[in-house]
Amino acid sequence: MRSLLLIAAALLSFAATMTFESSDANAVVCGRGPYRAGCASTRGAVVVRKPVVAGCRWVWVDGVKVRRCY
Repeated sequence: MRSLLLIAAALLSFAATMTFESSDANAVVCGRGPYRAGCASTRGAVVVRKPVVAGCRWVWVDGVKVRRCY
């Protein structure tokens, strides 16, 4: 009976340890600005530039002023 209680206590403590096991802390901070966006973590940082938006201009088409964006 004593060995059965000892085994049950060992299994219970193992199950409690696996339940409350901590995971890795992956802290990542990201930000977005008017010109670029980036993320920083413990392994380094990444910066991404926003794509250049093609400009728009006003053109005359058959006597009508039209805005064309490319």
